[in-house]
Amino acid sequence: MSINVQSSGGSAAKRAAIAIVVLVALTAALFFAAPEGFYLWAKAIHVIAVISWMAGMLYLPRLFVYHAEAERGSVQSETFKVMERRLLRGIINPAMTVTWVFGLWLAWKGFGFSGGWLHAKIAAVLLMSGVHGYLSASVRRFAEDRNEKPSRHWRIVNEVPTVLMIAIVILVVVKPF
Repeated sequence: MSINVQSSGGSAAKRAAIAIVVLVALTAALFFAAPEGFYLWAKAIHVIAVISWMAGMLYLPRLFVYHAEAERGSVQSETFKVMERRLLRGIINPAMTVTWVFGLWLAWKGFGFSGGWLHAKIAAVLLMSGVHGYLSASVRRFAEDRNEKPSRHWRIVNEVPTVLMIAIVILVVVKPF
């Protein structure tokens, strides 16, 4: 079973890498073909990446809730390991990368990195990235059967991306300062 898991995980990472290369090539084509309309395309790509990142950030801790309750070494636990790794490598990591690349470009091109709301938003996105790092390390701990946190911990952690997402959306839409 582990041979299939490893090979399918490798092909998922390969597909994610190919998708990123295709995205970069299409983005470059858009930029050079229609530079005057690129800002709106960049914003659309950024929003799509944010949605993908957030979907993963909301789902991964929920998987941890159930994984923490599964018997170590069980078929269920091994299935969660595969799901968590694929979610992280195939969706969450690439989506975060695209979010940051396009978000920083938009902040520079659209706002010159100025505005209190933008600074607060970037701080909140840095916190979200820190949560991402914590979840990434947790995927490794679960994969090595070293998780010591109870499911209650993961239920609480599951709310952190939600709170950050709400703050980020309010900062972007309302621009309170």
